Amino acid sequence: MIEILAPAEIDRARRSGALVGSILDTLRSRAEVGTDLLELDAWARELIDGAGADSCYVDYAPSFGSGPFGHHLCTSVGDAVLHGKPRAQRLVDGDLVTLDLAVSLDGVAADSAVSFVVGQAAPEATALIEATERALAAGIAAIRPGARVGDVSHAIGTVLTDAGYAVNLEFGGHGIGSTMHQDPHVANDGRPGRGYRLRPGLLLALEPWVMADTDQLVTDPDGWTLRSATGCATAHSEHTVLVTDDGAEILTLPPRRP
Repeated sequence: MIEILAPAEIDRARRSGALVGSILDTLRSRAEVGTDLLELDAWARELIDGAGADSCYVDYAPSFGSGPFGHHLCTSVGDAVLHGKPRAQRLVDGDLVTLDLAVSLDGVAADSAVSFVVGQAAPEATALIEATERALAAGIAAIRPGARVGDVSHAIGTVLTDAGYAVNLEFGGHGIGSTMHQDPHVANDGRPGRGYRLRPGLLLALEPWVMADTDQLVTDPDGWTLRSATGCATAHSEHTVLVTDDGAEILTLPPRRP
């Protein structure tokens, strides 16, 4: 299903996106050496419930997971890159952390992820994070009415491959709206000029992610957490983006600092 949002729905999407951006910003500020992943998940629940929103993850049970997920936040650390299921694990200095959050507010969902380092960052971790952030920016810059999904995928993939990373195509971006995961699928590499033609009112969640020295994933015994097959470091960046009449609007930005 591909949804094109009406003006009233777009206003609700902006509120959902702002909430996701705000919650992620708060959780990132609370994540420090010694913080437990289950604490982050509990804080996410408090913030979601306090805003009158609903988690998109608690009852999420897709075919690739061992569901339902049962938590409010994906917490991926080190070699974990996607769908990290919170567990009793305290962060240590140098941990590369990805927090991924999706909520629904007033019937419209928004989805975003951020990678960062707790404590002292190794150069490899910084390079991984910056590559995904540049790829995300390139994908967003390629969004405009009449462009194709393949144009967005190509822009993302070009940045990642130019940075020296192999691109896994099993998981990528997606349409979003009344539900978290919709068509069209937005792969993290692709051929320009191919795929669905973008229209104003379409919401896309773009999410470039990479692993330092492989494109192969393995799944934890929890049935959810996806890790690099070699144990290498990983990173993941994501925003929900609205296709506008003349380009794109990022809905999940963190609050502006005074």
